[in-house]
Amino acid sequence: MKKWKQLIIGSTLLCVCTQIAYGQSRFDSLTTSLAQIVKKESLTGMSVVLVNSKKIIYEQNFGYADVAKKTKYSAQTIQVIGSVSKTFLAIALMKAMELGYFNLETKINGILPFKVENPGYPMIGITIRELSNHSSSILDNPAIFPDTYQFNEGFAAYDTPAYKVLQDMGYRKKVNGTSLKAFLQDYLSSNGKYYNKSNFADSEPGSSSHYSNIGSALAAYLIEIKSGMTYADFTEKYILKPLKMENSSWFLNAQKLNQYARHYYDLEQSFPFYECITYPDGGLRTSTTDLSKYLIALINGYHGNQSLLRKESYQTMFTPQFSKDNPPKGISLVNRNKGIFWNLYTNGTIGHDGDDPGVSSFLFFNPVTRRGGVFLCDRYLADKSEIIALLAKYTK
Repeated sequence: MKKWKQLIIGSTLLCVCTQIAYGQSRFDSLTTSLAQIVKKESLTGMSVVLVNSKKIIYEQNFGYADVAKKTKYSAQTIQVIGSVSKTFLAIALMKAMELGYFNLETKINGILPFKVENPGYPMIGITIRELSNHSSSILDNPAIFPDTYQFNEGFAAYDTPAYKVLQDMGYRKKVNGTSLKAFLQDYLSSNGKYYNKSNFADSEPGSSSHYSNIGSALAAYLIEIKSGMTYADFTEKYILKPLKMENSSWFLNAQKLNQYARHYYDLEQSFPFYECITYPDGGLRTSTTDLSKYLIALINGYHGNQSLLRKESYQTMFTPQFSKDNPPKGISLVNRNKGIFWNLYTNGTIGHDGDDPGVSSFLFFNPVTRRGGVFLCDRYLADKSEIIALLAKYTK
């Protein structure tokens, strides 16, 4: 997940729960439990969808996408999904390999127009595999990374006190007017304006695990170099359009403002809308309806359907990256291993979670039962484990 400080505000719940479809009695207790969590955690709005390999089997929505306008949160509500976006990067990376651009063992300096090396280990090259399993030694420097969030104060109304909280936490938008390529070069190249030895771990590439949004965005930039397309266009061509994810995109669109969920600080105050310079690591805007199409494709792809990727690519993407006998430092394999950007959980499910200011999300599927689920909410939820456990239970 994207690392950002937990926000806690005591407030009174303002939540309306509306069942949209698939209200089979066997799911009634799930709905009741989810409603209790929404109340307990003071969530502003949330959507939950469960699928099997063919269709949506459960859909439930709670609260508001826009409190002031009393716009209810629905399965068509669009919001940014944080690091669940990295699962799309996994698909894109495997597609790039199918197109012959590179393989997992390719050294990134053989592709990049600028050199990237850990200053403590300059002779050890970083591989694409290490970017994809977060062992590259590239770090999200907290003195710089929050400034890559681009808050658009003019896009829609927001609450100044909520915005000030973020600014006080380091979200100051001091990195602006730059592209993904330019930022990565400025951050990772030794002569870049944001370069610092603290941008790298004090360990050689491949030897330790450090969750890296910037390392993830660098993998997307490699796809841009080899394809001659922006990452946004590449994913549109190979993922979003084939799956008819018509309400999914990487950037703000004023024409869709009424479909967007606000990013809430508490039950009333919202942050400004934002984009990220390193958008491939967490910037996809979508809905649970669109994500249900994606989940169904993943479930079927795992079992041999080749509509997005070849069978071998799915197998590679979901292969555990770390040996139980000799994992890299900094990672525990008690609860999960890593695939190519995916989390391989020890309960048998495969998924990823996401967090950002005013955002929490989780997407997963169970390969054995061929069921999966997703939830999105428009307020940061510090502990998603209760919801995740419920969804896993109802997809067994």
